[in-house]
Amino acid sequence: MRYFIILLFALSFFQTQAQKGIDFFHGTWQEALEKAEAEDKLIFVDGYAVWCGPCKRMAKSVFTKKEVGAFYNENFINVKMDMESKAGRKFGRKYPVSAFPTLMYIDAKGTLIHKVKGAQQPDAFIKLGKYALSKTDNSRDFAKAYKKGDRSPELVYNYVKALNKAGKPSLKIANEYIRSQKDLTTDANLKFLLEATTDADSRIFSLMIKHKTAIEKLTSKEEVRKKIENACYRTAEKAIEFQSADLHKEALDKMKKYCPEKAKEFAIQADMKFCLACGNEKKYLKACDKYAKKEAKNDPNKLNTLAITISENFPENPKALKQAEKYAKKATKKGNDYNYFLTYASILLQNGKKKDALKMANKSLEMVKGNRGAENTVMRLIKKIKRN
Repeated sequence: MRYFIILLFALSFFQTQAQKGIDFFHGTWQEALEKAEAEDKLIFVDGYAVWCGPCKRMAKSVFTKKEVGAFYNENFINVKMDMESKAGRKFGRKYPVSAFPTLMYIDAKGTLIHKVKGAQQPDAFIKLGKYALSKTDNSRDFAKAYKKGDRSPELVYNYVKALNKAGKPSLKIANEYIRSQKDLTTDANLKFLLEATTDADSRIFSLMIKHKTAIEKLTSKEEVRKKIENACYRTAEKAIEFQSADLHKEALDKMKKYCPEKAKEFAIQADMKFCLACGNEKKYLKACDKYAKKEAKNDPNKLNTLAITISENFPENPKALKQAEKYAKKATKKGNDYNYFLTYASILLQNGKKKDALKMANKSLEMVKGNRGAENTVMRLIKKIKRN
């Protein structure tokens, strides 16, 4: 179970890191529908109210996560809808809500695919998006035609694209098509190579790199760069899943060679997650210190998340808990959020510092006055501290 929790954390972290947080679309609802149609994507709608505490916390602590942004920006047109504004009230007549936030997934035709009430944590929010995507999976239609013998370039391209969109394996189909082609330099086949590139440790990745210049001319340098990054992160995921040092090294080497501007950040994060998944506490804590000094130095969210991850995975390791306490304390100095003080108080309690823990918990409580849900959360910790 502990390994599964570690693996789940690591995989969610590696949902490509190209952007920081969700990029919300700024336009009318009709324009969002048109954009979704043009890009063949679903629309994610954050139905919120300006006074809603959970809405604010999700906007601050979930939508801003790099892994969340990478996943949602890649797969959705993202829209924030103030349900009490004029536009929101009009929107609500077709898509009514009874609680805030309400998270909705809507297709380009305006059909509601999935709806969930309440704020989510990053991992659960990504899972929610994957579930919504799975409900629009049309790869089965292409699979039927493929099994009947249709090997036309258009069919195979759409089949691979549908598999990739649904998060299903596509390399087998892609490789079969590539082996059947005598000329990979046609526009159709160059476009296919780009779409079929999912893993850095694959033959198709090498072929895409071989024809990189031609593909960039056909599409764009930015699109190719994103594909390379995504493929390296996918191989890093596999390294974690199979605890393969060779795959880990391959992911790092290829990122360094083909996306050098991202290589240092990628290496620090990949080392940290790989060591965590493999249970190498010493190397993991060393990687965490490097990450805290270089990547999370001035980011309280990152410091807070790091402290939580360490304390939850190594609750019996005094050295690890001391390190977690240091990061939690830094988070409270860098950001004025009750969650940071709550984390700090919890870790202080783990370290046997009951008096200091109670002080930080009370400070957290002062910050959430009037927010009943948050007050209850903090009070549970305060009671726990007093019982110990």
